[in-house]
Amino acid sequence: MEDIKLSALMIVFNEEKNIEGALKSLEFADEIIVLDSFSTDRTLEIIRKKFPQVKIFQNKFEDFTKQRNLCLTYASHDWILFLDADERIPHALKDEIKKEIKKTDAKDAYFFKRKFFFMKKPVNFSGTRNDKNIRLFKKEVGHYDDTKRVHEGLSNIQSSGTLHNYLLHYSFDSYEAYYRKILHYAHLKAKDLHEKHVQYGFFKQIGKSAFNFFKMYILKLGILDGKKGFILSYFSALTSFKTYEYLKEQYS
Repeated sequence: MEDIKLSALMIVFNEEKNIEGALKSLEFADEIIVLDSFSTDRTLEIIRKKFPQVKIFQNKFEDFTKQRNLCLTYASHDWILFLDADERIPHALKDEIKKEIKKTDAKDAYFFKRKFFFMKKPVNFSGTRNDKNIRLFKKEVGHYDDTKRVHEGLSNIQSSGTLHNYLLHYSFDSYEAYYRKILHYAHLKAKDLHEKHVQYGFFKQIGKSAFNFFKMYILKLGILDGKKGFILSYFSALTSFKTYEYLKEQYS
């Protein structure tokens, strides 16, 4: 049987709180590559001290798509596993990954279902029950869509599947961290909208923000998550609001 090997990839910036746990869950891979955006905390120190086998590269961050596509060029093997620093792969999922990539009829790419945690507590609703992302794919189809700076997706997939076991997503451990990420994503999304000639409108800004809150809190049952659901719905609305604020700045 052909020796099927797996390259595990991460893009990081100032992840000293997460990096050790993330890399430990990737140790089953044949190769681990980290592309760092010149972290100013202890991220690289931890990697070099505790994970000397990890290959480290650095590149100034422009957007998620460019960073992921660059990281792909460093991979040596035919299968790619992309992990975010706040995600963890439990043992059952590791076993499923290893079995799946060895199948002769393996798909081009696989979605991972994610179990979402906020402030270290599980979130059961708020749209997270259907949350899934592609994390495993053949290198030959590995190219992220250049038209998206954020919420990036692969552009060459012909066939895909979904793995049964859940990826654990420890999203944020503080409100401040969540807010910073919202601002970062909103900046990038605003640039995408500007390049597509989407015009700013005050009522559009208010309407989309209000609808995003309603969608997550009511339609996606965030109300059943109690306080966590309200906070996540508020942040969803805030993301939309800030995106249009930054879009307005693009036209000023």
